[in-house]
Amino acid sequence: MQFAMLIYQGTTPLPNTEAWDCLPEDEQNKIYADYAAINKNPAVTRGVALGRPVDAKTVRVESGKTIATEGPFAGVEAAVGGYLVFEAEDEAAALDFAATIPAARLGGAIEVRPVGTYW
Repeated sequence: MQFAMLIYQGTTPLPNTEAWDCLPEDEQNKIYADYAAINKNPAVTRGVALGRPVDAKTVRVESGKTIATEGPFAGVEAAVGGYLVFEAEDEAAALDFAATIPAARLGGAIEVRPVGTYW
């Protein structure tokens, strides 16, 4: 069964930021190692890299007119920072895997959704 993992960065420190620079080097290395392990996992289908939420545009159509606004649909801290698809035996295994994604422990959250199921 496939599960989409939507990675919400929240307050997770990102490389090349002041918050990242404040992390101890061993924590930075652990984060890099954790993401490397996730990317090597054969049950993972990586998503494409997403740009920063502050660089997003949100498009709506009102009365037939296209309206584009600056920023993500959700607030910056609530914006999706990335995604992947994980092949798991069941939801419990998917939730366990989601807990290994560094953003889950560093101020963000991982939304887990089954793929291909509808209301």
